[in-house]
Amino acid sequence: MQRSSSSPLGQMSAAAVHLYTATGAVLAFLIVLAAFEGDTYRALWLGLIALIIDSTDGTLARRFRVSERLPSFDGRRLDDIVDYLTYVFAPVLLLWSGGYLPSGTSGTILASLPLLASSYQFCRVDAKTDDHFFLGFPSYWNVVAFYVIVFNVAPNVVGIILTVCSLLVFVPIRYVYPSRTVEFRGLTLILTLMWVISYGLILLEPVTLGPLLSNISLLYLVYYFALSMYLTLQPRHVHSAS
Repeated sequence: MQRSSSSPLGQMSAAAVHLYTATGAVLAFLIVLAAFEGDTYRALWLGLIALIIDSTDGTLARRFRVSERLPSFDGRRLDDIVDYLTYVFAPVLLLWSGGYLPSGTSGTILASLPLLASSYQFCRVDAKTDDHFFLGFPSYWNVVAFYVIVFNVAPNVVGIILTVCSLLVFVPIRYVYPSRTVEFRGLTLILTLMWVISYGLILLEPVTLGPLLSNISLLYLVYYFALSMYLTLQPRHVHSAS
C-alpha cells in the first residue's frame, strides 16, 4: 500500500489535485482584472467557477489521498490562501471598484472590515471544527457580493451588511459546512446544488429569469442560516464526528 501511495503516478495525481486548487488564485486575479475593467458579470462568472473548484477540490484531495502521497506539501494552507483570495479579497475589491460601497474614506474603511475579520478567521485553529462546522461567519463575501450586485443594493445598506457580517466572524455560531456537516447533509447538498445552478441561470438570463430566481435563491440562505442556528443551539453531543 505504501509503495502504491508514493508511486510516481500517485504523486502526479496528488500534484494535479493541488494544481486544481491553485487555479483558484488565477481566477481571483482574473476577477480583479474584470473588476477594474468594469465587467461585473464576467467577474461573477469567474467567481462561480472558483466556487465550484473550491466545492470539489476537497473531495478530490481525499479521494487521491494527497496528504499521504505528497506529505511535504501543505494542501490545507494552499486552500486557505486561495479561499482568502477568491472568497474575500477579490469580492471586496469588486464591490469597492464597482461603486457599491460609500465613496471616500468611509468606503475604504468598510472594505477593510471583511479583509481584517477574515484574516483573523483564517488564522484560527478552530475555524473548522472537528465535527465539520465553520465557527463564526464563514468568509462568504463572494455570496455577499453576488447579491449586492444582482439586487443593486444601496451603498449605505452594503456598509451595514459588511459591518454586521464582519462582527459575526467573532460570534461563535456554528455554521454548516455544506459538503461535510453530517446533520441534514443530503438535503443541504441538494439545496446547495440548486443554489449553484440558480447562480448560473441568473447570470445567463438576468432579465427574464434573474429577478425571480434571485428572490427564490434567497430561500437557500434562509435555510442555511436557520439550520446553522438550530444546530448551534443543540447539545454538543448531537454533533458527534463521523
